[in-house]
Amino acid sequence: MSERIWPVGAATAIGSMPGKDPAEAAAVVFGELSDFPHLPELPARGVGADMLGRTAALLVDLAVDVVPSGYRVAARPGHEHRRAVDLLRWDLDAVQEAREKAGVTPPVFKIQVAGPWTLGAGIELPRGHRVLTDHGALRDFTSSLLDGLTEHVAEVQSRTGAPVVVQIDEPSLPAVLAGGLSTPSGYGTVPAVPAPEARQLLATVIDGVRRITGQAVILHCCAAKPPLGLLREAGADALAFDLAALDGASAAFLDEIGEVWDGGATLFFGAVPATPPAVSPSLKDVGEPAFRLASRLGFNRSVLVERAVPTPACGLAGATPEWMRRALSLTRDLGKAFVEPPEGW
Repeated sequence: MSERIWPVGAATAIGSMPGKDPAEAAAVVFGELSDFPHLPELPARGVGADMLGRTAALLVDLAVDVVPSGYRVAARPGHEHRRAVDLLRWDLDAVQEAREKAGVTPPVFKIQVAGPWTLGAGIELPRGHRVLTDHGALRDFTSSLLDGLTEHVAEVQSRTGAPVVVQIDEPSLPAVLAGGLSTPSGYGTVPAVPAPEARQLLATVIDGVRRITGQAVILHCCAAKPPLGLLREAGADALAFDLAALDGASAAFLDEIGEVWDGGATLFFGAVPATPPAVSPSLKDVGEPAFRLASRLGFNRSVLVERAVPTPACGLAGATPEWMRRALSLTRDLGKAFVEPPEGW
């Protein structure tokens, strides 16, 4: 399933935003990205509001606690786990209120969750080892996440009135594949996960998410050189990455982008800086790399209308409130420019 349900020229954001006020964040999202709004994440609120804690709040029959090294599996939900659940509920209240104030039902609404490898890399088992080092535990987490997503998607649909698409965030995947994660002692590294094994688990989650939503599934990886081919082979309908990954990119990486794009995937281009640059860019500054890439790969620029969506380069948690608004407006305008490029582009 690769057909888009978002409107032509729509733009969206990756997920996180600055500040601690969910009502303000939701109002900004519905105001700036009305064609493709998303559930804002506000990690500045602390434990439970970050990507891992937020996803852990969705788990069914699994709980986490917080220890000095981070999140750890617990026998029962403790204070921090319950806080994560409460924060997510308040965010959904804010989204529902923003949607009602806007007076319109969005064509589509996006939510974000940590993928199985990032979740397994970032949460510890009771003895301190990462969840991904235990195949049984990793399967349990994957199953629990899909169960929780079923309930979460249904609630988001009821609150927004819109079909829901899921973005699976896998920032840790490159380190998982490269064997770059440290062991509990800090003196060694966790063995690299073979690509076929990583692909198979991702495929299980993607298939499960697609069954839940009936919509395309987005995979996001903000690493310098995301494994786009592997993500596409796992079944992702859309791939989100930072366009800065093209700086100095090898011919092989460019070929990989061309192959997944030519194969029908939609590319979510992280085109707008996520933090305030020294000089504020123009719309042409942020748009040129996408147009240049299409040309370099031999595509007609109409591919940007058919199979591209602009986003900020990554989450906006590190942005100032002023830059966050500017970044979202640039992103929105770039979506329109994909459809009707300004004169001289």
